[in-house]
Amino acid sequence: MRKEGKDQIIESLVEKIGQYNTLYVTDIADLNASKTFALRKMCFDKGIKLIVVKNTLLRKALEKSEGVYDELFGILKQPTAIMLSNESNAPAKLIKEFRKGSEKPVLKGAYVQESVYIGDNQLDALANIKSKEELIGDIIALLQSPANRVISSLQSGSHLLAGLVKTLSEKE
Repeated sequence: MRKEGKDQIIESLVEKIGQYNTLYVTDIADLNASKTFALRKMCFDKGIKLIVVKNTLLRKALEKSEGVYDELFGILKQPTAIMLSNESNAPAKLIKEFRKGSEKPVLKGAYVQESVYIGDNQLDALANIKSKEELIGDIIALLQSPANRVISSLQSGSHLLAGLVKTLSEKE
């Protein structure tokens, strides 16, 4: 490949990495064509971009990208595929789901919310990271909880008062 072609690929990778806030570096080598197709389809369905890339080109793209990716350079060995997503935990959940029927993809590392995770043993931690929408939902639930308890207490109190008034009126 000529230098111009490599430069175009690097610029394309820099642009794609800049569009997403989550980067997973995986190993999908040894997957046969049908399993690779199934993985690509799952990624497409979940809004995850899957790109098979040469390590040297990825390294140069990461060096040009905004963000501190230095810790990922050590894992850029063997065949590499990257998963790009705007949801922090989506690629990890996808990998766990896909590995129910296959031993690949293997997580080499991830760059999530300005944090670096190295190794396949981090997969569970990454899958448990809550997405922005989940965090907002939790905050709303916490904010609604005191109000719901007050309304519930007032409603149960009104039934109690109504019962007392009815009982007293029946006595006379």
